Parts: sequence; C-alpha cells; structure tokens
Amino acid sequence: MAALAYTLGKREINHYFSVRSAKALALGAVLLLAACHAAFRRYRGDDTCEYLLSSGRFLGEKVWQPHSCMMHKYKNSEAKNCLLDKHIAFIGDSRIRQLFYSFVKLINPQVKEEGNKHGNILFEDKSASIKVDFLWYPEINGSMKQRIKSWTEGSIAKPHVIVAGAATWSIKIHNGSNEALTQYKINITSIAPLLEKLAESSDVYWVLQDPVYEDMLSDSRKMITNEKIDAYNEAAISILNSSSRNSKAKVKVFSVSKLIAQETIIQSSDGLHLPESSRETSAMILMNVYCNKILKPIDGSCCQPQPPLTLIQKLAFCFFALSIIGYLILSFIYRNHHRKNKPCTDMESGEEKKPVTNTSPVSTLETLLYSFFKLGLIMAYFYLCDRANLFMKENKFYTHSSFFIPIIYILVLGVFYTENTKETKMLNREQTDEWKGWMQLVILIYHISGASTFLPVYMHVRVLVAAYLFQTGYGHFSYFWIKGDFGLYRVCQVLFRLNFLVVVLCIVMDRPYQFYYFVPLVTVWFMIIYATLAVWPQIVQKKANGNCFWHFGLLLKLISLLMCIYFLANSQGVFEKIFSLWPLSTCFELNGNVYEWWFRWKLDRYVVFHGMMFAFIYLALQKRQVLSEGKGEPLFSNKISNVLLFISVVCFLTYSIWASSCKNKTECNELHPSVSVVQILAFILIRNIPGYARSVYSSFFAWFGRISLELFICQYHIWLAADTKGILVLIPGNPMLNIIVSTFIFVCVAHEISQITNDLAQMVVPKDNATLLRRLLCIAGFFSGLLFLAAIQDQSRH
Repeated sequence: MAALAYTLGKREINHYFSVRSAKALALGAVLLLAACHAAFRRYRGDDTCEYLLSSGRFLGEKVWQPHSCMMHKYKNSEAKNCLLDKHIAFIGDSRIRQLFYSFVKLINPQVKEEGNKHGNILFEDKSASIKVDFLWYPEINGSMKQRIKSWTEGSIAKPHVIVAGAATWSIKIHNGSNEALTQYKINITSIAPLLEKLAESSDVYWVLQDPVYEDMLSDSRKMITNEKIDAYNEAAISILNSSSRNSKAKVKVFSVSKLIAQETIIQSSDGLHLPESSRETSAMILMNVYCNKILKPIDGSCCQPQPPLTLIQKLAFCFFALSIIGYLILSFIYRNHHRKNKPCTDMESGEEKKPVTNTSPVSTLETLLYSFFKLGLIMAYFYLCDRANLFMKENKFYTHSSFFIPIIYILVLGVFYTENTKETKMLNREQTDEWKGWMQLVILIYHISGASTFLPVYMHVRVLVAAYLFQTGYGHFSYFWIKGDFGLYRVCQVLFRLNFLVVVLCIVMDRPYQFYYFVPLVTVWFMIIYATLAVWPQIVQKKANGNCFWHFGLLLKLISLLMCIYFLANSQGVFEKIFSLWPLSTCFELNGNVYEWWFRWKLDRYVVFHGMMFAFIYLALQKRQVLSEGKGEPLFSNKISNVLLFISVVCFLTYSIWASSCKNKTECNELHPSVSVVQILAFILIRNIPGYARSVYSSFFAWFGRISLELFICQYHIWLAADTKGILVLIPGNPMLNIIVSTFIFVCVAHEISQITNDLAQMVVPKDNATLLRRLLCIAGFFSGLLFLAAIQDQSRH
C-alpha cells in the first residue's frame, strides 16, 4: 500500500508540474521581481550608501549585515592603499574618540589606546602619508564652530573626511535640562551651514548618539537617559541638511551605530561606551563608505556604482539584441508563410493537397536564432543579478544548521525518487549521473552557506571536487579505450559543451576564463587524456585484446603521464612559465598571474590519473568476466564481496575521521592529492558491490547530475552574488523564501542553458570534417578578434 501511494505521489507531481511549466513560472517570477525591485529603486533611490549608514542587522555575534548590500572586511594594506595621502579628522567626545581608535587600528593594528583622554590625539602613517586626528570637542559650542569654520575658510588644511558628533556631555553637564536641549539646537543650527559647505569637497559624517545601558550608568551619568538621547538625535536629524539644496553638499548622517549599539550596549563596561567589537563594526562601515568606490572590492557592493559597460560587453549585447529581433522577424515571416501554405481542399476530388515546400533551412536558422534569443534573455538576467544594481546582495554567514539541514532535505528527496536502473553494470550512466547530482547539490549548499570556513566540511567537499575529476578520467578513458574514436568531431563536441557557457559569461560578465576555474581544469585534463591515448602508438581495447603486449604499452603511457604530473607538481617555476606564455596566459591568468591556476591544478593533480587507472583495471576485469554484474548479484563472490565491503567502509570512515580532525588547511591540502582517492574508491565499492545497491538509483539526483556543469557555473552569478562572495537577494526580509525562489529560478535557468548548449553543439559542430574545419577557422577568427578587443580594453583601463 505504501509503495502504491509512493508511486502515485510521484506520478501526480510529474503530471502537474513539468519542466516546461516550471520554466514559464520562473520567467514570470523574474519579470515580477525585476519590476518590483526597479520600482523600489526608483521610489527609494539606488544609493546603497544610505542603507549602509542607516540600516542593517546582525547575522551572528559580530557579523553585521547592511540592508541590501555587501560589506567588505578591509585589511590594513587595503586601508592604507585607499587612504593614501589622505587626512581624516574625528571631532567630538569620548565616544568619537573610541571610533577614532577603532578606525586607526584598521590602518595599524598595533596602535594602543593611550594618551590624554580629554585632549587631541594625532596619528600619522608616514609610509602611506595618512593623517588621522582626534580633536577633543565634547560639546557643540563656539569652540567646535570655530574649528569647523577654520576649515571652511582655508586657514587650516581641510580634511578629506570629517567624522563629528557630540551630545552626552551637554546632557551630563546641564543635568538633562530642557534649556540644554534648546541650546544644542541653536548650536547645531549655527554649525550646520559650515558642515554643508565642507561637504561640497569633503566627506562629512554626523554620528548620532548611541543608546546607553541605564542600569549600568554611574551616579554622575544617571541623567543621560535614552529618552534624552533620542531627543538630541531628532534635533540633529531635523536641522542637518535642512538648508542644503545641493545633493552633493549633504552631511551624511551615521545612524547605523545606533542600531549596532541597541544590540551590544548590554556588553558595555560602564553603560555609556560601546564594547570593542561594536566600535570595530562602525569603523569598518566608515571604511566601506569611503573606500568601496575607490578600491571597488568584489565583496563590497555597498557604495559602489554600477560598472560601465566594456566594448566587448556592448558588442555582445548588440549581438543578442539583433538575435532577438532577427528571431522575432523570422518567426513572424515563417508563421505567415506557413498560414498561406495551409492544406487546401481540391473541389473536384474533395481531398486535401499539401504544397511541397522545403522548410528545413529556415527551420535550422530559426532554431539557431531561437537559441540565441533565449540565451540573450538569460544573459540579461545574469547581468541584472550580478553587475547592475537592480537586485540586492548580502554577505554569507555560516552556521552548522544552514549547511546540514538542507543536506538532510535533499537526501530525503533523493530517496523519495528512487527507481530501478536500466543496466546493472558498475558505474553505469544512471549511477554516474546520480553521483554527479548529489555531489553538485552538496557543493551548492556548501557555497551558499559559506561552509568553507568550517575545515571538516571543506575537506569533504574537496573530495567531491576530486570525485568529479576522477569521473573525468574514468569517463574519457573508457570512451577512447572502448570506441577508439580519436576524431576531431568528438574532441570539438566535448570542448564546445564544456566551454560554451563559460566563454559567453567571460564576455557578458567581463571575467577572465580562469575565474570559472573548474571548466579550465576539466578542459585541460580532457586534452591531457586525449593526448596520452591519441599519440602513437594508439592503443585501444580492440587492439589490446589480440595481444597482451599492448596492455603493457598502455601502462607505460600511463606511467609516463604520472611522471610528467609529478615533475610539474614539483616544478612550480616550469609550470608557471608554460602557462604564462601568450596566448595561454590570457586563459589561465587571474589577477595578473597564474598562481590560482597552479593552486587548483596541484590540489587534485593525481585524481584524474587515478580515474584512468581505475577504468583500465575495471574494463580489463570486466573483459575477463571476473566481475558479476547481473541484477541483484554481488560484484564478487560472497566472501570477497563482504571483505571488500568491510574494508571500504573502514577506509571511508577513516578518511572522514582524518578530515574532521584537520587543524590546518594548508597541511591538509598538501596531503589531499594523495589520499582523496581512498574515499572515492571506498564510495564506489560500497555503492557497487551489493547487487541491490547497483540495481537502483535516484532519478532526483540523476536529473541534477545531467545539468551539473551548468549548475556549477550558473551559481556564480544568479544564485550567489558578487562573483560567489555573497548571496543574491530577490526577496528581502525573508531569507528562507528568498532561497526557495532564487533556487527555483537558478535551476530552471541552468536546465535551459543545458538544452541551448546541446542544440547549438549539434549545429555549430558538424560531423563532416571539411565543414568542421571551416567552422574551426571561423572560431579561431572569432577568438583572435576577441583577444584583440581584450588587449584594447586592458590598455584603455591602464
């Protein structure tokens, strides 16, 4: 009864919710969300600095998340680079002094909080010509006004950044009287025009007063109540910028520190001054407000303007626009032509006569334009998500629940969609699709949850990436060994399917090829496998079956490959010289060098070789009928199967225990290339030795496995954000609903891109060698033009 309900449930879901209807729903959701965000931006403005300075929330104890944008965590070297030859002035009371020290520590962490607390404090970094001053003016009075006036008159050098604020001393000295508040309003009214004048050429920030923890205040400060502080803040907000007509001459109100203090003031030592972590957050916000527009960090989307379109991007958008227009025109003409040539009835015989027309060329052109039509719309969505300032972005924040709970969900779904396999061979197509599927889903959850900060999870995910490369070695070796097909068509088909999406994204998103590191990795390894097996003598299964000598020849090839890998792994200089040569350097350089490529290649350098060796041994055993691969049969005899299964489980758990006990990422990464194969082989044996396990697979995981490459690449821009550094926010204020909606759209887009790639591969890569060579010449011309335009772009940037 349960099995019947299970089958009927799956059938009902599949009947009412097809992939086509899902994509239509995703398209509707994108259009609706884009319209809502555009309207919101138009109504509220698109200045993310306002959100950074005024709103946000804590993701964890010390992690502040501004509303709608991402905050970069500045290192002292970055801070020095940004503030080179700059003068910053903090003017105010003891709370401003605390903020001054936290800001200075971002430049030089060794600075100690010492000196006269009720006097001016000067800091200078001579190496970067940075001056940061704290000027002790605890009240807004004539003295503060005179200092500010001297900056406007030019009698004293004007700071590039001014951070001011004061009120608690006025409350304390005058015992919280209403007369003091009235005088405060008069005084701030008198300095407001001066601050606005300074704001024309400098960045001026007015820091609102933070709340206090009244129960901890000393008797001499009991008159400083939150009610009084709110009154003083309201006065400052109502007066500042009231006379300003120029939007550029505005004093920026720094109100976010008040929100931070509301959460953390309870940790204060005296009820008045904030704990160090809160001051550090406020200082980091200040640094983001000023430096993001200068340094433009990827993970600092707050206060960053939309990047200008490059020449290549403009040409790409023109191409997609023409494709969309061309498809619509051709579709209109084709439909009218089809309507005119409808079957008509012969009046004499009463039979229908169909006009004989050759529509196949038009149909092919229409299919081509339709593919680019869909791709153009999808690329527009990519651009809006991760380059335009339409949708919001947030920083990642890791918790164990954010990683492990989704893992449990997908495992339950995977089990729900369990079906029988069509064949029961080891690592059959359905099983490898399933394997790729669940690994890809785990990697996606790993990325969006920020789990790379948790070392045990990081080490296990490294094995999953290695397993992908293991399958690359296993799959391509098996194909070449069994089929013996080393033709140009096969190579071009594989390279096109692997690289098409990435090349398009490099153009549209203005990113280097190496940025999408996994595709260069599998592409290079495919070419290495091809070269190893295709060079003379070409040894394939058919040839080796006639003479065992050829098996030793193939082993010599594989050993030679292993020696080359070992040599390059221990010769970083040689490796870098090879891939620094033009035009390889244009593909493999990232941030001006090939170190990232070296790191990625070295991290899994042996696993592709392991996959090739496993395929060779497995196919040899299969040919000699050593394995039992019938339905429900164990892979070996019962005794051997039980022993191997026990060893595999022990090895699998041993690796997990070792990975979970890792203390240092660098040391564990050094061991990873040699030991990752242990858990991979253990998993394969556990999955395949029992006959019942080999006879079933999860169609849910297999579905995702068939689009795993597109999922991995698309996540960079339409699920994650800021080039994987953050999270895309389509629905603000509801993280759970946002993840559900953005995931649904992301999966639909990845599936559609997979179909587009397959359609284009059939048209762009023909089987006829003469036609294929002409296409390759055209493609070579296209990439030559692309390299030329990229060189012009780089020159104009520099």
